[in-house]
Amino acid sequence: MKHLWDTHLLLLLLGLFQTVTSQVNPGVCRYALGMSGGQIQDEDISASSQWSESTAARYGRLDFEEGDGAWCPEITFETDNLKEFLQIDLRSLHFITLVGTQGRHAGGMGNEFAQMYKIKYSRDGSRWISWRNRQGKQVIEGNRNAYDIVLKDLEPPIIARYVRFMPVTDNSMNVCMRVELYGCEWLDGLVSYNAPVGEQMSLPTYPVYLNDTVYDGAIIHSMTEGLGQLTDGVCGLDDFTLSHVYNVWPGYDYVGWNNESFPSGYVEVMFEFDRTRNFTTMKVHCNNMFSRHVKTFRQVVCYFRSEADWEATPLSFSSVVDEKNPSARFVTVNLANHMASAIKCQFYFADAWLLFSEITFQSDTAMYNTTLAPPKTGLDNTPPDEDPTHKVDDSNTRILIGCLVAIIFILVAIIVIILWRQVWQKMLEKSETFAYNHNQSSTTSEQESSSTYERIFPLGPDYQEPSRLICKLPEFAQSSEEPASTSTAASKSTTTSVAQDGVPHYAEADIVNLQGVTGSNTYAIPAVTMDLLSGKDVAVEEFPRKLLTFKEKLGEGQFGEVHLCEAQGMQEFMNKEFLFDTSEDLPVLVAVKMLRSDANKNARNDFLKEIKIMSRLKDPNIIRLLAVCIHSDPLCMITEYMENGDLNQFLSRHEPEGQLALLSNAPTVSFDNLCYMATQIASGMKYLSSLNFVHRDLATRNCLVGKKYTIKIADFGMSRNLYSGDYYRIQGRAVLPIRWMSWESILLGKFTTASDVWAFGVTLWEILNFCKEQPYSQLTDEQVIENTGEFFRDQKRQIYLPQPVLCPDSLYKIMLSCWKRNTKERLSFQEINQALLDIQP
Repeated sequence: MKHLWDTHLLLLLLGLFQTVTSQVNPGVCRYALGMSGGQIQDEDISASSQWSESTAARYGRLDFEEGDGAWCPEITFETDNLKEFLQIDLRSLHFITLVGTQGRHAGGMGNEFAQMYKIKYSRDGSRWISWRNRQGKQVIEGNRNAYDIVLKDLEPPIIARYVRFMPVTDNSMNVCMRVELYGCEWLDGLVSYNAPVGEQMSLPTYPVYLNDTVYDGAIIHSMTEGLGQLTDGVCGLDDFTLSHVYNVWPGYDYVGWNNESFPSGYVEVMFEFDRTRNFTTMKVHCNNMFSRHVKTFRQVVCYFRSEADWEATPLSFSSVVDEKNPSARFVTVNLANHMASAIKCQFYFADAWLLFSEITFQSDTAMYNTTLAPPKTGLDNTPPDEDPTHKVDDSNTRILIGCLVAIIFILVAIIVIILWRQVWQKMLEKSETFAYNHNQSSTTSEQESSSTYERIFPLGPDYQEPSRLICKLPEFAQSSEEPASTSTAASKSTTTSVAQDGVPHYAEADIVNLQGVTGSNTYAIPAVTMDLLSGKDVAVEEFPRKLLTFKEKLGEGQFGEVHLCEAQGMQEFMNKEFLFDTSEDLPVLVAVKMLRSDANKNARNDFLKEIKIMSRLKDPNIIRLLAVCIHSDPLCMITEYMENGDLNQFLSRHEPEGQLALLSNAPTVSFDNLCYMATQIASGMKYLSSLNFVHRDLATRNCLVGKKYTIKIADFGMSRNLYSGDYYRIQGRAVLPIRWMSWESILLGKFTTASDVWAFGVTLWEILNFCKEQPYSQLTDEQVIENTGEFFRDQKRQIYLPQPVLCPDSLYKIMLSCWKRNTKERLSFQEINQALLDIQP
């Protein structure tokens, strides 16, 4: 409990200092808002009707089995009935990016679920808006059975206080629902913006539509009382004719206006907020593709309304018009701490077109709330429209500042005491030998100190080592239950793991960690191997950039991006050892890793080292480096890409051979082909392990599929938003694929070939499940980590992944051998490869 109390005090301190920031990142804003965790109270969950008291709205919580197991509406016999709904009041505005649904299982007694549903939302409780995806579709595909959780991204995300789930049924079956919302609090406070309707730009080749496609207000001659693309968290690309969103038209990311339509020389946009706020800055993301007569605004004039009337004196801000760099950028406007509940801004043209993709506001919470309180987390029972707000006068400001200073001093003193207690405890730990049970309870306490939100889908691009705090597990203490050989190994691990740089060791040799374009470590390589490889010249040639055509962004990270491209003339350019399935006059599909031009020197050096290493990897089941573009910025490496994409998506679109596949007319993959693909992965890993390379992120998302079920192992699955839910942020620092990781990797930060073998067992499990389910889907991320402690303790309480339906005993034995507690007892990749070859006909 001491650790829990310390953590809460630190969180309180952070809450008091927190300033309302904006620019919500949809990839990170994916916290469970409290249906399953209990933060959302029963009184905030309501419904149109119910079967009985035991199926009331309060039982519609995801992954809960209270009452009769779910909310069940009293469906009337009407086709496509939309009168029934489950409503959630979040008590304040939230940015919602993801929803989860589940049916009624009730321990096998129920089998009701919603196959389809719609969502309605409201910011004020009076005006309800029907959610539509970016293609205009309202219906969301729901559940196929009563127990699995189905997560659906909301594209675009919604900003709302109230959300309604509305099951869609043809009355062929009863429906019941359990739900969860994922997102974060909408700290901007913006409830609507009014602006002229976006216009169409006519280019010589095609028209570009610059309208606000997802605007949820009224659109007649202008856009009124709504929010849309200017607040969806997605910034447009440098080339406005391209888009972050696939399968949409040119110009989708931007809202744009032509100066010929505005004789006054400016576009006026008005912003309405939930309350009077103290505004510090406004950030406007503008396109600056001046070759198309698009530039950032040259001046903006803003008027403020704090009560009923607009202030007579506006604020004027002039920006620097850039005619050298065509990159899109944020222009920050200083709002000089104006108090307002509405802002009206006139943006003046600097050229023929103005194009905006995002507008955000920063305001200080402490200056507009009369009561000092940390930011809301959805637990506050006071609706936002009842919060007392007013313009703070000078005397109140002085009192408030005095109170803040006093509180800060008190908190600083508390932090000093906490730190002193921690230092003192460490001194005691050094002077005493703690028993095994003490270490176990200490571990449990640390696990209790999780954040307010139960689950996070952490999409950070940084792949780092686990925090040392999570290494404080019984492996570092001598245990009488531990086998002698393992204890010796653990002792060596303890000695080597506390090196100054905190980097884990492989075979008692330093590991070289390459930063990688996407922020991940492509491979963990022993320093000796690295020296042997990097001492040679790069064995790849420079490829002409003009022959690359960018098709799609596959992913991005802290230092670069990965793009899917077509390379013209690659067959003629490349060495004869490379075989391509296409004819010489057709372009080849390739993946291009591109280093950002502003990447630091270390990232640049790591990029060049990665090129040297990748150029030496020559195996039919490892993605090959084909060419580079390093004579000028941005630095690029060009690798193979397989036409069927990654294995996870490939298998999820297929079904096993059988009667069910015939009825659904779905494409199938035979069991023999599944084994063939698994054998190729084992063969590729056998090659990497022979070089002492440790992959550290082996999974179906990192295996690419070509013709005739050819498999090649890659490394950029982590950089894709599609797989953000597969990675977990430990203590706010390390981003790890914990559901694929061995217990020693999670608890001790030890990555070896043996930990890759563990990940292969999970990958094999994915394959035989056709990637329809995430590993340990019945466990939360925290429970997965707790389960690794059971593997360490080895008291027969650990949970293994279950045997898939299609999996014969011989294959499941291979999986179990990969998950042995003792690393020395796990199979080698050579043994795995041979065992899989023996199984194949």
